[in-house]
Amino acid sequence: MKVIQIDTATPNPPEQSILIIYTGGTLGMVYSSNQGGLVPFDFEQILDKIPELRHFAMQLTLYSLEPLIDSSDITPNHWIQIANIIKENYQNYDGFVVLHGTDTMAFSASALSFLLEGLNKPVIFTGAQLPIGAVRSDARTNLLTSIEIAAAKRKGIPLVPEVAICFHDLLLRGNRAKKLESAHFDAFHSENYPSLATIGTHIEYNHKAILTHTATAKLQVHPVMESDVAILKMFPGVSKSAVESITQIENLKGLVIETYGSGNAPTQSWFVDLLKQAINRGIFILNISQCIGGQVMQGRYATSAQLLDIGVLGGSDLTLEAGITKMMYLLGKKLPAKEFKKGLIEPICGELTTI
Repeated sequence: MKVIQIDTATPNPPEQSILIIYTGGTLGMVYSSNQGGLVPFDFEQILDKIPELRHFAMQLTLYSLEPLIDSSDITPNHWIQIANIIKENYQNYDGFVVLHGTDTMAFSASALSFLLEGLNKPVIFTGAQLPIGAVRSDARTNLLTSIEIAAAKRKGIPLVPEVAICFHDLLLRGNRAKKLESAHFDAFHSENYPSLATIGTHIEYNHKAILTHTATAKLQVHPVMESDVAILKMFPGVSKSAVESITQIENLKGLVIETYGSGNAPTQSWFVDLLKQAINRGIFILNISQCIGGQVMQGRYATSAQLLDIGVLGGSDLTLEAGITKMMYLLGKKLPAKEFKKGLIEPICGELTTI
């Protein structure tokens, strides 16, 4: 792992310290005419590229993972690695910024929100749609704003003591965000929960939406996430063989089904029977809506009542990203079935709304 120290306060002592974890992604890339494409940026030159950092009077430490990870290749092991870096350095820094590719950022932010039990400091994910070396890049603003938020305090208490995504003009709860745009700068949205802050000429914090700081909380990181899970998306005409092939995956322990509307699914007996058989084999099934907004309300219509009857768990307004990572996290804890089910459908760190 490459470590770079950047003191923006010299010759004065730094007022705060921020640890930046660079995992890879567009933000840290520059165009190279010699190599004919994008290459990783040398963060030792970051003050030349972003001289505005000198206004912060901070000690910035950058951990660069080696090798760097394209966000499409991110795995639960990477999430645990990032969580452990934060844990090992937790007492030495005021806040943390994670530079990450945008494609799976919402998955990673959700996962970290669960893995970092007892978190009481900011962990701000950010990235960019254009490389830091591009003329109209959003990388500079996203990075500067994320550092400012990670360091923000009021009466010595962090303003955002949770995992969040800072992108363009919004700060969003990490486990409530989704990437909805691949070409626009406002790539992330949170339909079921308000923004934690709005970013303009000033950062306007929505203090009522931010998790409460708990002075007595102690950070813990659970070292295991269970990868034997799957996702089944409903679509008109989904076949028995397709559903069967997923529910009968070897060693499957958890399944997220993406249903219609408020949790509705086909009522054909073969479909319900396959899910029931899976539940009887000890597989936990979580119902999440395909809709960006709204929530699952099993039993509201006849097309979801059968799911409730056979033991499918209603995911309320969980995003897919939060639902699958929460399932992986709880399965990794090897909880008794009753405790697991309770944990899955009740909020742990603001990821869902109880009905």
